[in-house]
Amino acid sequence: MTSLFQILMLILDIAQFIIIAHIIMSWLINFQVLNLRQPLVASIWDGLNRLLDPIYSFVRRFLPNLGGLDLAPLVVLIAVYALRIVLINNAAAFL
Repeated sequence: MTSLFQILMLILDIAQFIIIAHIIMSWLINFQVLNLRQPLVASIWDGLNRLLDPIYSFVRRFLPNLGGLDLAPLVVLIAVYALRIVLINNAAAFL
């Protein structure tokens, strides 16, 4: 059962990394550091959006409309951290 705990923690680590990469890349695109006309940047951005948009759209249903401010990535990242805390606090159940 310890391996199940480690696999779940690995999945949460990967999800955390992908969400943070998406947030940083969106900032770099908005501040025109990265250009979406570059094929590599466009393909990475498209892949991240395809991966995260279903999760973000589910969260956006429950969030109020704040205009240009999107809090869905923050809510999802907090949920990932909360799941990590729950798993760590209940690690004895996996032993």
